[in-house]
Amino acid sequence: METTTLRIRMEASSHRNSNRRTNCIRLCRLITKITGFSILVATCSELRADIPWPEVVRRLAYENEKLAKRSQGHDGEYFVVCTLYYTPKESGFTFERGFDATQVTKPGLHGRKYPRDFLRSVKKEGFGRITTPVSGHYYVCYNGGDSFTFASHPTGRGGALIARYSAAIKLIHSGLRHGAIIETASPTVQKVFGSARWKIMDTGGGLRQWQMDCYYGEDEPLGPGKLQGRPRATTFEYSYANARVLN
Repeated sequence: METTTLRIRMEASSHRNSNRRTNCIRLCRLITKITGFSILVATCSELRADIPWPEVVRRLAYENEKLAKRSQGHDGEYFVVCTLYYTPKESGFTFERGFDATQVTKPGLHGRKYPRDFLRSVKKEGFGRITTPVSGHYYVCYNGGDSFTFASHPTGRGGALIARYSAAIKLIHSGLRHGAIIETASPTVQKVFGSARWKIMDTGGGLRQWQMDCYYGEDEPLGPGKLQGRPRATTFEYSYANARVLN
């Protein structure tokens, strides 16, 4: 699906003068800023960390090969990596938050203008919630190429997407099929989504083998750049899970 780095602005340090007390105060402030900046950089580096796909692909292949070699084979059990996609809200794409909020229009929008970064995010995620509805449509949908259209709700191949229940997968597995109900055993997934049960209702050309993209719902983006691909409410990136097909 399934965000140009996070901009961190730091105030320039003051010039020194002959006043020793002033220098000490300024030095203490500078140390505080540097310490805070270091913590912020470490946090942001973690937030910006990309999924280590080579490592993830090896782990997925290894674990699923073990399952396949059992006497009963997979028998409805798979080892997957859970990732996240969501529906971004136009309201979160502002200049104040560091986004390119320049108002632009695209083919299919009939001259209506939206923040540039919002439309970029819609192109990646598939849908976006607009602030002002158009003829009863509350969403913009990516329509391929450089084209968009308006929609009543976010949908997948299986109909309207349901937050914390719909999921997308690369449809190359006989077991993890379209319409399958999946139960995931992962404390992290349970904590982030508040759910352990999913229905395969969608797919995507960018998805990888054994990747399950879980639909989070609607939210403003976490931040600009790569952080556009995450909802504001979580820094979740990915988590392994044992997945069982229930139907």
